[in-house]
Amino acid sequence: MRKDIHPEYQEVLFHDTNADVYFVIGSTMKPKQTKEYEGKTYPYVTLDISSASHPFYTGEVRQVGNEGRVASFNKRFGRFKRSN
Repeated sequence: MRKDIHPEYQEVLFHDTNADVYFVIGSTMKPKQTKEYEGKTYPYVTLDISSASHPFYTGEVRQVGNEGRVASFNKRFGRFKRSN
């Protein structure tokens, strides 16, 4: 490898706030925050979603609060029905 052209590779602590799970993964990210985890201080990054909380990986089925497009259309414009 040529010197001084590659970013610094280090262990970074990622925190999935949705599932409250921590991951220590090698990364080239340089976050400004640090946090102590298992007796060692790591650069710290928060995540909204990861494999620990994403429905595809957890197998969890979530109900979406939105109606389908057709139901939404009928709800808004159903009162304008034509009378023959």
